Amino acid sequence: MLRPLTEKRVRDALSTVLHPLTGGDIVASGAVEHIGIKDGNVTLILKTDPQAREVMEKAAKGCETAVSALSGVKSVRTVLTAHRPTGEADNRPPPAMGMKPPAPPPPERLEGVRTIIAVASGKGGVGKSTTAVNLACALKQRGLNVGVLDADIYGPSIPKMLGAGEKPGFTKNDRIEPAVRHGIRAISMGHLVPEDRATIWRGPMVIGAVQQLLKGVAWDIDGDLDVLVVDLPPGTGDAQLTLVQTVPIDGVVLVSTPQDIALIDARKAYDMFDQVGIPVLGMIENMSQFVCPDCGSKHDIFGHGGAVATAKEKGIEVLGEIPLAPVIMRRAETGTPIVLADPGSEIAARYGEIAGRIAEQIDA
Repeated sequence: MLRPLTEKRVRDALSTVLHPLTGGDIVASGAVEHIGIKDGNVTLILKTDPQAREVMEKAAKGCETAVSALSGVKSVRTVLTAHRPTGEADNRPPPAMGMKPPAPPPPERLEGVRTIIAVASGKGGVGKSTTAVNLACALKQRGLNVGVLDADIYGPSIPKMLGAGEKPGFTKNDRIEPAVRHGIRAISMGHLVPEDRATIWRGPMVIGAVQQLLKGVAWDIDGDLDVLVVDLPPGTGDAQLTLVQTVPIDGVVLVSTPQDIALIDARKAYDMFDQVGIPVLGMIENMSQFVCPDCGSKHDIFGHGGAVATAKEKGIEVLGEIPLAPVIMRRAETGTPIVLADPGSEIAARYGEIAGRIAEQIDA
């Protein structure tokens, strides 16, 4: 009888692999951050000090070999996330009194990606991810090669909104192959970690994960991307700063609902990008109005025009207004965004117009 493939069996196999820095095994050394098992496919997430990445890559190979030997295993893939062990000091000397610390290295272009656009909100629950996937689809309809990166490590939603499809694979040189849905290349922690598994990580782990999803993915596997759309999490924290410090961002699209409480955070998001010198392409007012599907009457559930007024206040373009329509949510939950599911609809046309305004600004 075939033994079931369990996390304990995987951990037991990993305990036979030595950690190159501690001399103990990988498990006892605390390097195993996560083990994901689905249909015989095993995903391992390993913590590593950024300065020891090369030797940890060799250890990761050993982990794959050990786990592959287990019955019931179809494939094994490892993901390394940058992490400095607790209590370990930075070896660099502190800056002298009155001197500024050394500047971080300048952002580097992603291989095979011509333009990067970030979609941000500052606040959760305003429909930013739904907007990001529909804009990606609308840009694809314009004949562009488009990718989507889900930078929300704690609450990834892109796999659900674009449809599950095939899991990402790995290239011969161990870069992650993006999942492809509706002709769009996508990557997310949701592709690597089971949907019902919480990601309980501190800041350094988030930083490492975002860098891995940016630079460790073969975005150019089927030709260069014209546009990579990055769906940012709410706030102005680790994920946002990692993005702007790792790769050059060509522009940001802000998404907000009309009410004041959402606009407060949208202004903060604008301020952050303004401080780091990244152009804001414009603002989208999402959930702008509710149009009754039965009688056609319009209702300002969250107010109306607040995001438009804020955009004018900041001197940025109003890219468009998207109504509060249940069909947008339903289409996203089925894995086929409304731009593709109902291309002839008024809502799809609005997304198309916004995509056109963005494409003009980035010369795409």
